[in-house]
Amino acid sequence: MLGTVYKSTGSWYTVKTDEGVFYECRIKGKFRIQGIKSTNPIAVGDRVEFEIEELGDATVGTISAICERKNYIIRKSVNLSKQTHIIATNLDQVFLLVTLNNPKTYPVFIDRFLATASAYDIPVILLFNKIDCYNEEELLEVKYLAALYRKIGYECIGISAVNGKNVDKVKECMKGKTSLFAGHSGAGKSTLVNTIEPNLHLKTAEISNQHLQGQHTTTFAEMYDLSFDARIIDTPGIKGFGVVDMEKSEIGDYFPEFFELKINCKFNNCLHLDEPRCAVKEALDNGEVAWSRYKSYVQILTGEEENYRTDIYGEKK
Repeated sequence: MLGTVYKSTGSWYTVKTDEGVFYECRIKGKFRIQGIKSTNPIAVGDRVEFEIEELGDATVGTISAICERKNYIIRKSVNLSKQTHIIATNLDQVFLLVTLNNPKTYPVFIDRFLATASAYDIPVILLFNKIDCYNEEELLEVKYLAALYRKIGYECIGISAVNGKNVDKVKECMKGKTSLFAGHSGAGKSTLVNTIEPNLHLKTAEISNQHLQGQHTTTFAEMYDLSFDARIIDTPGIKGFGVVDMEKSEIGDYFPEFFELKINCKFNNCLHLDEPRCAVKEALDNGEVAWSRYKSYVQILTGEEENYRTDIYGEKK
């Protein structure tokens, strides 16, 4: 039988057949010894082959094969640096929720996520959430960030998951597609999904007052069918985003504004560091490329982990 993985708990998988029937499935042990470095060999969104059997009063399935993936979002595993974690597969687009505070989303996190999505040809829409909570100065910062990323080519929408501002625009983008909602814990992913589809009643939680960070309310990635011909994958909050398997010569290609300029560099293999007549460095000096974007690029290029934060001007925090 063929089906799509709708939920993964690490040991059991909820699979929906093309006829709309759900089965709880396990995987054959061979998936874990075939050289798969990922902590989760099967992810939400995967198309799989499985067989069902009767165990007492229950009907369970055994997954025997994974179909070829269209794409996937992947990052380094938090606790196992040599392994990776596939967040979701077979996506039409990703919505990355960005918040200025409670919790703060730093540009380096945004840029790492965008570069990874670009590497796997997944469109990203930036949702600047909680705009109902910001003062005048904070709203100016949101406008600055949105203008920065719009100039690069990313769609940006200012929203409030609480009062519903511009949620209709998000829903319009979602129709007929499978979308992933990603961001830090507390950025408002589950609240936004509940606003979009109130009948889901996803669990939400208040921000931790002690550390001003979000608390994990989504434990496992899970896909939901929505009432307006759309599918949403809600994910656990992401604290950091380690990039995976990027060749140094290709990293600049995942920064659209760098890719556009590199044809003007003196050297075809320019890494935009200390090379002479580098078009990217010239644009940086002229204010045509954002310092925060360049800092993120250098951090990825040099293999530096996400152990420092930069503000919108590229200054270390």
